[in-house]
Amino acid sequence: MPPTPLQLALAEAPEKGRAQAARPDEEFFVFKLGALTLAVPSKLVREVSRLAPMTPLPRTPSFLLGVVGNRGQVMPVIDLLRFLQQGESKPVPGGRLFVGEANGLLVAFLADQVIGLRRIFVADKLPAPSSGGAAAEFLSGLVQHRELGTVSLLDLAKVLQAARAAVVRR
Repeated sequence: MPPTPLQLALAEAPEKGRAQAARPDEEFFVFKLGALTLAVPSKLVREVSRLAPMTPLPRTPSFLLGVVGNRGQVMPVIDLLRFLQQGESKPVPGGRLFVGEANGLLVAFLADQVIGLRRIFVADKLPAPSSGGAAAEFLSGLVQHRELGTVSLLDLAKVLQAARAAVVRR
């Protein structure tokens, strides 16, 4: 009895490829600030805008550059380089502000260059260095990226909590 067309098709069909296990990943907003490449979870970034005129505030910590108006809201602007004790950033032409939100706090941060959104595999995350100075306590980890080099993953909630505590102490 000759084989049926279905049997012939099954015999000629390639073997099933093994389904690859999905690698869990997270989406991060990546930006440059000075020599640092930093990333924060994209779910904590509300928007990115052009650098707007800032109003300085007297008697505030040096990392608090002032306040800026954005869509009817006034929010503080933080210089992450000063906050992390990695130097000082200067507003540059073409610079950007990104608005971060964590624990009900809405804050704008300076960014020299916005790289964009990147997916980072959870398994590729390295622990934050334990001897990285003051900045290490605000990192949730590091990632070696083939195009960007070392990317420091910021714990934005911790940054905002510490910044708020420093401002309230004054």
